[in-house]
Amino acid sequence: MGAYILRRLLLVIPTLFGVMVINFALTQFVPGGPVQQVIARLEGEGDSIQNLGGSEGGGVQEEGTGGYVGARGLPPEFIARLEVQFGFARIVCDDGFTGTPSVAAPECRKEAIPAVERFFIMMGNYLTFDFGQSYFRSISVVELVIEKMPVSITLGLWSTLIAYLISIPLGIRKAVHDGSGFDTWTSGVIIAAYAIPGFLFAILLMVVFAGGSYFQWFPLRGLTSDNWAELSLWGKTVDYLWHITLPVTAQLISSFAVLTLLTKNSFLDEIKKQYVLTARAKGLSEGRVLYGHVFRNAMLIVIAGFPGLFLAVFFGSSLLIEVIFSLDGLGQLGFRSAVERDYPVIFGTLFAFGLIGLVVGILSDLMYVFVDPRIDFERRG
Repeated sequence: MGAYILRRLLLVIPTLFGVMVINFALTQFVPGGPVQQVIARLEGEGDSIQNLGGSEGGGVQEEGTGGYVGARGLPPEFIARLEVQFGFARIVCDDGFTGTPSVAAPECRKEAIPAVERFFIMMGNYLTFDFGQSYFRSISVVELVIEKMPVSITLGLWSTLIAYLISIPLGIRKAVHDGSGFDTWTSGVIIAAYAIPGFLFAILLMVVFAGGSYFQWFPLRGLTSDNWAELSLWGKTVDYLWHITLPVTAQLISSFAVLTLLTKNSFLDEIKKQYVLTARAKGLSEGRVLYGHVFRNAMLIVIAGFPGLFLAVFFGSSLLIEVIFSLDGLGQLGFRSAVERDYPVIFGTLFAFGLIGLVVGILSDLMYVFVDPRIDFERRG
């Protein structure tokens, strides 16, 4: 088992490197960069996405001038300092220069840093978990992620736990009553739930239950009320549960459907095996057969998939759900960072969460061994 884990850990390195290379390369073709974002804000033009075209380093070039369109009123030295600050260029001075390096100094000049060199500088910093500082928030990426993570963990954890609490009993009952009327109509509900996108269901919940057109039973945004600090412990608990009901329900719908069908099919496979027939022939009760023999084998794939399911809910659904319900979590952070071209936040979180995802994949394999020691990945390898 140790050799298998070592091989999987060694595969993390090229996999993560490939993910970072692909995403870094894609940003080179995305219009508007952080420099152009600053220019657009200073010029009062809003988001630089309105000015399509350009490069990662800052955007649209004005033909014949070498400057940025929309930056005609800004001094070239200011633009150059921005490029240096954001890591797209560096100041190179003549030999023998002893003053403070500055673009304005006649002995110094700005030199663009090639994209390949910037990538390896970034990856070198990431190997020491130095993710840098956000371009627009004056805070380190690590502090920013830690600040936003509790909201996303709350949604992911509640959604995963509730999905298991509902799906496992429902899946077992569907397997036991396979082909019955109960199995038929619940399958229809599950298929319909799986077909509805989470973000569309979130909008439906808001319209119906958050004061959109019908009822105003739940709050429209946030995880707590404005008077949270003044509430008692019981009041805070109720207020918190009141606020997370709609977001968690919206995130729950797809994972609940998948997990229910997975549980049912796993139990059906086990019920048809010879050892179940033997146990029944010995006169064991149906409950003893089901929960004493079938349950452990059937639940192997379901329990072992917990880390992966949590990660899928945590990262996969959080972005749109947090944006729709105005929750200040990692999904909202990722959305804003992408719009603002805040590259340290984008690539820093991509590296960290990509690494977490790969490690969780290894943990899922270890869960299989923990649940059923008969599984030996080393012998299979």
